[in-house]
Amino acid sequence: MSQAEIYVPLWYVTHLHASEHVHSFMLELKQATLRRGTRCLFQSADVRLFPGWHVGLCGANGAGKSSLMAVLLGSHQLDHGDVRFPASWRFASMNQEIPATDQSALDFVLDGDTEFRELQSRIDQAEEQAQSQNPEILSELAQAHADFAALDGFSTPARAATLMAGLGFRQDQLALPIRAFSGGWRIRLGLARALMCRSDILLLDEPTNHLDLDALLWLEQWLKSYPGLLLLIAHDRDFLDGVCDHIIAIEHETLTLYTGNYSSMERSRAEHRLQREQQRQQVAVERAHLESFINRFRAQATKARQAQSRIKRLERLEEIAPLQEESPFRFQFLAPERMPVPLVNLDRVDIGYASRKILHAIDLQLNPGDRIGILGHNGAGKSTLLKVLAGTLLPEAGTRTLAPDIRIAYYHQHQLEAFADDDTPLLCLQRRATKKTDLELRLFLGRFGFTGERVLETCKRFSGGERARLALALCAWEQPHVLLLDEPTNHLDIEMRLSLALALQEFSGALVLISHDRSLLSSCCDTLWLVEQQQCLPFDGDLVDYAARLRQGSAEEASNDRPKSSAQRKDQKRQEAEQRQQLRPLRQKLHHVEREMEKLQARYQQVQDRLHDQNLYLPENKNVLLQAMSESETLRQQLNEQEHLWLELSEAIDHASS
Repeated sequence: MSQAEIYVPLWYVTHLHASEHVHSFMLELKQATLRRGTRCLFQSADVRLFPGWHVGLCGANGAGKSSLMAVLLGSHQLDHGDVRFPASWRFASMNQEIPATDQSALDFVLDGDTEFRELQSRIDQAEEQAQSQNPEILSELAQAHADFAALDGFSTPARAATLMAGLGFRQDQLALPIRAFSGGWRIRLGLARALMCRSDILLLDEPTNHLDLDALLWLEQWLKSYPGLLLLIAHDRDFLDGVCDHIIAIEHETLTLYTGNYSSMERSRAEHRLQREQQRQQVAVERAHLESFINRFRAQATKARQAQSRIKRLERLEEIAPLQEESPFRFQFLAPERMPVPLVNLDRVDIGYASRKILHAIDLQLNPGDRIGILGHNGAGKSTLLKVLAGTLLPEAGTRTLAPDIRIAYYHQHQLEAFADDDTPLLCLQRRATKKTDLELRLFLGRFGFTGERVLETCKRFSGGERARLALALCAWEQPHVLLLDEPTNHLDIEMRLSLALALQEFSGALVLISHDRSLLSSCCDTLWLVEQQQCLPFDGDLVDYAARLRQGSAEEASNDRPKSSAQRKDQKRQEAEQRQQLRPLRQKLHHVEREMEKLQARYQQVQDRLHDQNLYLPENKNVLLQAMSESETLRQQLNEQEHLWLELSEAIDHASS
C-alpha cells in the first residue's frame, strides 16, 4: 500500500510543524504507577510521546506491556498518576478475540472505518426520506454525498480489500462469513479492521503472531508509512528495527524511553550495564577500604572522629546490585551419536488432499548439518511439506525413504492446542520417558523455565508462551536426527527466541524451519527453499532478495489489474463453475465433520461433568469411575482425529479455492 492510501490525521497536516502547539498534541504519562494485584509493574513513570513517533513496547512476559496498552485504551486504571492526551484523538487497536458470526469478512473490516459507515448511514436515511421532496432533506442528501466524496468513500471498499490482500486473504475469501475462518485468521481480520480505522494513535499487541513472512513484510512496509503515533508490542527484533524509532523498556518497575530502534536500545542498555558494573566495582572497593579503616581505628580515641566520619560516609554509600542474567533459558537440542546419510529422502513426491494436488514431483534430501528455511506465500504448501517429512501425511505419489532408527521431532502450531487442560510438564515428559526418574525429568524441564512446583502446574493455566516452551522441551527430549519447526517463535518473547536461535545453531542434525522471524531464519539457516506453483526449489538469494521479489510481484499484479474482455469474463465464469463443482463434495465433508465434532464435544462435556461428581470416587463406584475415565479418553482421541480431519479438509478447500 502506498503512503497515499493511508489515512492522514488532521493534526498531521495542521499541527505537526506548529511548535507553539506541539505540547497540546502528545500522549503523556505523569507520575504513573500501575500494579497487578500486589505486584508493581512500574511506578512514578514520566513519559511523553509525540505524533509521528513509532514506539515499541519491550519487556519480559508479564512485565506490563499489555496492561499499559489497556490503560491507554481506558479498560484499566492507573493506581497513581495521570495519562493525558488530546480529547479529539481517535484510537485504533486490534481485538485478539473475534466472535464467529455470519458477517462477511469484508464488511467486518469496513466497520473499522467508522466515518465511512456513519456517512453510509446518513445517505441511506436521507434517501429513504427524499421521496417527500422536502428541500431540507434533499439538501441533507446532497451534503451527505458531498461529504462521502470528500472522504473518498467510493474507494474505501477497495482500500479494505487491499489491506486484506496484504495480510494474506484471497479475493474469494472476502465474502466468506467470519465463522468460516480459524482463530489465527480471525486475528488477521481484527488487525485489518484496526488498520482501516482513520486513527491518530494505533495500538497493536503482538500483531505478527499469526502472520507468515509474506504478510509480515507487507505489514512492516505499511506501518513505516503510518503518520500517527504507533505503540507496538512485538517480539521480532527485525520487525521492531524496521518499524520503530523509539523504544519503551519495562523492566525493574520502571519505564525507560530510548531514542532509536530495538538494536539501538540494546546498545544503549549494554553501555549502561557496563558503566553500572564498573560503578559497582568501584563502590565495592571503596566500601572495603572504609570498612577496613573503621574496624582498625574505631576503638582508638585519636582516630574516633575520622572513624565516625567514615561510618556516615559508608551509610550514604549506594549499594549497587550486580548485573543479573537476562534470560534463564539455556537449553540444547542434543542429537544422537549416530548420524546416517541421508536422513530423509523424498523422490518425485506428490502431495495433496482429497485428490487436490498441492506439490508435484518434489525431490528433497536431508543430511546431517542441513539448515533449510522454507519460504512461500500462505497456502503454497509449506506446512504440508513438513507434514510429509514428519510422516503425519502420506505422499500421493513418489517415495519417502528414512534412515534406519531415525528420530524426527516435529513442532507445529496445533501442538499447543493438543495439550489437555489437566496435563502438566512432568506428566507430558513422563509419557515419553517411562524409565527416567522424576529428578532427571525435573532437571531437564528446568532448562526450559519449568522449575520447582511449576512442573506440576496444569496446562490449563499456561500462557501461549509457556505451552510453546513445553512443546520445544518435548522436541528436545527426543534427541532427534531431524528437527522440523513450523513457526516455533509464535508466543515466545525476545529472550526465549534468542535462546532458541543459539540452541538451533549448535544442533548437529538436519533442521527444516518455517518462520516469519527473519532473525531466526538468517541466523540458523544457510539454505532457503521456495515453495510456489506446486514446486519446492532452492531460492537463489537471501531474505532481502525475497522481500524485493515480493514487492516486485505486488507491483506487477497491480499493473495487470485491468478490465477483462467479454471472452475473458466468460472463461472466468466457466472456471469458477468448475471450481464450485470441485469444492462441493469437500464442503459437504467439512460440514459433516463439524456436526460430528459438535456431537463428540457435547458427549465429552457430559462425561467431564460426571467426573467432577465427588460421589463417583467412592469405593463402591470404582467400576463406574473407570468406565467414565475410559470413555473420556476415547472421546478425546476421537475429537483429536476429527479436528485433524477438519484441518486437512479446510486446507484442501483453501488450495482448491486458490
